[in-house]
Amino acid sequence: MTSGAEPQTVLLPRGAALFDRIDYRLIETPEDRDNLYLMRYRAYLHAGLIEPSESRRVTDRFDDAPNTWNFGVYVDGELCSSVRIHVLTSDWRMSYTTEVFGDVLHPRLDRGEVLIDPCRFVADPEKHQRFPELPYLTVRLAFVACDHFNADTGLAMIRTDHQAFYRRIFLHETISPEPRGFPGWPTKKAVLMASDFRNQREKVLTRFPIMRSSAFERRMLFQRSSPRQAAARPVSLATQRPPDVAVSATGSAR
Repeated sequence: MTSGAEPQTVLLPRGAALFDRIDYRLIETPEDRDNLYLMRYRAYLHAGLIEPSESRRVTDRFDDAPNTWNFGVYVDGELCSSVRIHVLTSDWRMSYTTEVFGDVLHPRLDRGEVLIDPCRFVADPEKHQRFPELPYLTVRLAFVACDHFNADTGLAMIRTDHQAFYRRIFLHETISPEPRGFPGWPTKKAVLMASDFRNQREKVLTRFPIMRSSAFERRMLFQRSSPRQAAARPVSLATQRPPDVAVSATGSAR
């Protein structure tokens, strides 16, 4: 994720091919949730971020927050990676990011900004080796969320060694004055990165067309089967521009 190689010529063709084999699934059933928490545990343990535990699961209080969407990325029906999307508004501020960097974010939320905060980005260690495109196709969900919720800003609270990836893909800039401790990771520090979504959107799409989504895909991804729903700006960018050419994953995103 921190390679300096330009991804357009190397990863995009392979990413596009894998794109036809993936299914983005909103994690809602008890079975899917348990599989997600188990994959998180394997990923964090493999990365040396946590100690072994008897439960072999990683979850937290924000998994059930009303402004949270947990997604699994499935390749050929197998769970391979996941990301949790928080929609942060003046009314809905629940996330680790607002706890760690509240002094930076609360003034923005007080002004009525809508922020998309992806976190808990993990990949199955073995499948990540098989599918090196997974990081691109997983964090794509954060970009799609920015479109769907008409966000002002895309965020990323990440480890210091992952800044190059987010700077290259989303044109993020580091906005935190210094690295800070992250809950549950005593040996790691996190920084806060952000980008002005509206000003950077077209630049990202030009560099990475695979980030493009249709209005239908966005509705299918963020529509819940249960009434849990966060308040967000109701008018999406899709109503303010010509429709995008549909580029969507198979399964639930069609």
